[in-house]
Amino acid sequence: MVRKSTKKIKCGNRFIGGDSPISIQSMTNTDTRNINATVSQIKRLEEAGCEIIRVAIPDMEAAMAVKEIKRNISLPLVADIHFDYRLALKCIENGIDKLRINPGNIGDVERVKQVVSRAKERDIPIRIGVNAGSLEKRIVEKYGITPQALVESALGHIKILEALDYDKIVISLKASDVGLTFDAYKLLSERVDYPLHIGITEAGTVWRGTIKSAIGIGSLLLSGMGDTVRVSLTGDPVEEIKVAKEILQSLKIRNFGVNFISCPTCGRCQIDLEKLARKIEDELSDLNENITIAVMGCAVNGPGEAREADIGIAGGKNSGLLFKKGEIIRRVSEDKIVEAILEEVRAMRTDFHGGK
Repeated sequence: MVRKSTKKIKCGNRFIGGDSPISIQSMTNTDTRNINATVSQIKRLEEAGCEIIRVAIPDMEAAMAVKEIKRNISLPLVADIHFDYRLALKCIENGIDKLRINPGNIGDVERVKQVVSRAKERDIPIRIGVNAGSLEKRIVEKYGITPQALVESALGHIKILEALDYDKIVISLKASDVGLTFDAYKLLSERVDYPLHIGITEAGTVWRGTIKSAIGIGSLLLSGMGDTVRVSLTGDPVEEIKVAKEILQSLKIRNFGVNFISCPTCGRCQIDLEKLARKIEDELSDLNENITIAVMGCAVNGPGEAREADIGIAGGKNSGLLFKKGEIIRRVSEDKIVEAILEEVRAMRTDFHGGK
């Protein structure tokens, strides 16, 4: 997998594109005007691993709230604005780090000039966000809801900004249809070198949305596209961060701690593997070291298929074979398996930190 080289753009205290890590984004689902609730949710998201956060700006009261929200958080803050250029100007004044606004939808060129001029003064990037559900009527009449339609819409907005000598641009082309989204990004990626914000919009509930997002985002990343990721799920946005981290870690693009392997079990399994796997995964959820743990149901799927694991267990009858790097080190009873794994992890962490 070779990641496409794109323009590197500063967003608050982070960068998007170029050689910067693929960042994880989310969006609050609180009322932005409720400053305490919004700040509280952003802090929860940051603790979960969010790196850039977006808030909806439906009116001037929300734009005014940006100042206090920004004062109480450390993540780069993005304002999501539609149609009203005055909201963009107020958010810039109040310290926003990035705008999500489509220049073709905010009125005449003088209004766009005002936003671009203020954004330039403060080195604020603009994300052009094209969604399949809100394409311009003339483009839909020409192309229908197709990859070409999404790309033409994006290029039109880009042209407006470039004509004003502005190039701190990030682009997203989103649809709830995985194939449509992939084809649109591929087509656009061949045309521009701006960083891409990728995701499957309106993906659904946590269960369905996770599957669609994993397929769509994973396909884009495997094809070398994507500089920042937002998983869109109906529910607690913390779940979006968990899914995004697992997608990036599964593709070995980024490391967020434990890589957890467990087999699906079969008739050979003679221990309660599901219970053990959940317990071990939960106990190690806060571990930051890059360690691979394998919880396997039997010797067939044990050290052999999981020989790359740093530490693992292969189930037997009311017991398990503990192994490290494919080598069996001892047998432990079923009730001691969790503690045995944790003991080995603690020893490995001591090695990582030089005995400290």
